Amino acid sequence: MYTLPNKLKVFAIVFMVVGAIGMISGFLSAPSSTAEVKEMMAAHHGEGHGEAATTAETHEAHGAEHGDVAHDSEEAHLEHTLHQMQNRPWSALYIASFFFFMIALGALAFYAIQYAAQAGWSPVLFRVMEGITAYLPVASVILFVLLLLSAFHVNHIFHWMDPELVNPESEHYDKLIAGKSGYLNVPFFLIRAAIFLIGWNLYRWISRKNSIADDTAEDHSYFKKNFKLSAGFLVFFIVTESIMSWDWIMSFDPHWFSTLFGWYVFAGMMVSAITVIAMVTIVLKAQGYLEHVNDSHIHDLAKFMFAFSIFWTYLWFSQFMLIWYADIPEEVTYFVTRIEDYKMPFFGMLAMNFVFPVLLLMNSDYKRLNWFVIMTGIVILAGHYIDVFNMVMPGTVGTSWYIGLPEIGSLLFFFGLFVFVVFTALTKAPLMVKRNPFLKESKHFHY
Repeated sequence: MYTLPNKLKVFAIVFMVVGAIGMISGFLSAPSSTAEVKEMMAAHHGEGHGEAATTAETHEAHGAEHGDVAHDSEEAHLEHTLHQMQNRPWSALYIASFFFFMIALGALAFYAIQYAAQAGWSPVLFRVMEGITAYLPVASVILFVLLLLSAFHVNHIFHWMDPELVNPESEHYDKLIAGKSGYLNVPFFLIRAAIFLIGWNLYRWISRKNSIADDTAEDHSYFKKNFKLSAGFLVFFIVTESIMSWDWIMSFDPHWFSTLFGWYVFAGMMVSAITVIAMVTIVLKAQGYLEHVNDSHIHDLAKFMFAFSIFWTYLWFSQFMLIWYADIPEEVTYFVTRIEDYKMPFFGMLAMNFVFPVLLLMNSDYKRLNWFVIMTGIVILAGHYIDVFNMVMPGTVGTSWYIGLPEIGSLLFFFGLFVFVVFTALTKAPLMVKRNPFLKESKHFHY
């Protein structure tokens, strides 16, 4: 049985506390009025920062020239910037929450793939995967609460939830969003979210229960149950994961859509999850556990990291190239805003998610080096966090973004929570399954 080291427990709790302080500071420092926004813009402009400050100054100049119309325009701009700045701590919280949620969900999908494929190399890693998926129920509750808070207008990160946008008599009426209201409406949105989360967590709970029962079973009935269950779950997963990506990510930009988006999010989810499986395995191996895990297992995980990095790049380029080449205004604006306003995270994410893993993981020998896999994994995870950042922030915060306390605090808090939950879950059952029919093959896996 695995014993959680006190140092690791303290490490996780410290990260959670420091992160919580950062998040709270982010909410407290958010402006509450347009006057505060104006002061903050002036301060940023005085320090030589911020596109928003320059825009505000321009509005003031126009106000002096053109009177009331320009004044109204300036007020509208300040009101818009106020909403962006108030969205920022919520967006940072949502990004970090979703990022660690998708790692747990990706690990669950990878676990199901191993069962459905009756893979012979991976059973020695099953308990590691189960430990990572233990974070899924916690993450599901947090995410659903965030979605509920948005639905009840505690925050405004989901722009389309504003009832004024679908009211034909309102001056804010949006014909495109109103046209999508049969699908994009709050009750149906929450019902879909509940179905997704219940379905994923139900599979996680039943498969884990069968896996534990299989240790003391007298036949392979529990393995067969998990085989059938996993095959069915994967059909449910690939449909619901696509819809989830439209609802929870793509709807931040409700005027834009991509038919590849579900696959794109799936690829990022899988490479992040497999990377974490490899890293947790290496950490446990370094602590003296998982005696049957060898370099060939790590090599296979690193091959999956490499493969899904290539798959992610293929999907990213396919989505980008077709939209950019067609040059349809309502489609290309998605990338224009990111290239113009998020230049560093946009191009930095590309380098971290494609160039870096391809150059480092292409060599077969390097995939067997634990420290090398850890180093590459850190860069991949950072790159995919920035990818989620790029998917969410432009639609919620716009040009009012920067990396500060809300972003760092949220990341630290959820990282600490993830580590605490996952490594605590690993103490609940033996780290090696006992009766899996492919266990002997997995223990002696070499090539």
